[in-house]
Amino acid sequence: MRKISVGFFDTSPDAEKYFRKHLKGLKLRFCGELNGENALKAKDCGVISCFVHEKIDSKILRKMPKLKLIATRSTGIDHIDLNDCRRQGVCVANVPSYGENTVAEHTFALILALSRKIIETKERVEKGDFSGEGLTGWDLAGKTIGIVGTGKIGSHVARIASGFNMKILAFDSFRKMELEKDYSVKYVPLAFLLKNSDVITLHVPLNRKTKHLINSRNIRMVKKGALLINTARGGIVETNALVQGLSKGILFGAALDVLEEEGLMRNEDEVLKTIQGKTSEKGVLKTVLQDHILLKWKNVLITPHNAFNSREALERIEKTTVENIRAFAEGRMENAVC
Repeated sequence: MRKISVGFFDTSPDAEKYFRKHLKGLKLRFCGELNGENALKAKDCGVISCFVHEKIDSKILRKMPKLKLIATRSTGIDHIDLNDCRRQGVCVANVPSYGENTVAEHTFALILALSRKIIETKERVEKGDFSGEGLTGWDLAGKTIGIVGTGKIGSHVARIASGFNMKILAFDSFRKMELEKDYSVKYVPLAFLLKNSDVITLHVPLNRKTKHLINSRNIRMVKKGALLINTARGGIVETNALVQGLSKGILFGAALDVLEEEGLMRNEDEVLKTIQGKTSEKGVLKTVLQDHILLKWKNVLITPHNAFNSREALERIEKTTVENIRAFAEGRMENAVC
């Protein structure tokens, strides 16, 4: 096994302990969050490992001229500019499977929290008020769930929905016959799904085809009183459309584990650059402000990109990341996406 240097970004103390234990023989460097300054800490590294919040583009790559592999600790790769990686001769490996049931379970936690008004109930009881007035929820049994994307996570959502005795619509480029057979899933066009679903839940990757898949035009098609759940990527939903849907009473509520500009909301410096006109991205500031508005609405439940965050899923992420790095050190590639 080649003795290479590996730079880790955004790792917890537990993750650092795991990587030190399972990557003995390699030179490990733990560099904090990935930004322009910290990227220089990995300038001599042949491998880096990052997480989904950390954007990697040509500016970051130029600071690491010896880089040959990015081992992202995520399934999604939309935070990495693959074209820039190809130009610099950098390979990318991901964790293709770690949280299908984990994210699906979080999806239903969000659905139930809204449909049964769990947060409002908790807040009322904390104030010493045990009345049930205004806390009437609604059953999932008999309702229609629309699943946008029936990959591994979406398939688990269908399985759970079947257990709740829900009717299941689905939209995907590829039909899964086993879902149709086992859970009576009915594949339909997106417009039909939006018009007929009591719950709409998103489970597609973010790319050019899915960017603003839910937008200001088709939000008007949504069945009045529906819930919108997004545990996929923030950019799949146009924030302005979401605000419209909620303010006009089209949506009963929304539960979001992701926001369109969550990267900027995490980083005050980037927000200031946007305000001061030091970024060329149009409309970014408006989206950030709308995201902040959503935080204050009682019928909106937001979790901090946390759907993946179970003990079991984290163990799977760490294990696969170690396998990807060790394979590269041995002259092989595992789970390559670029």
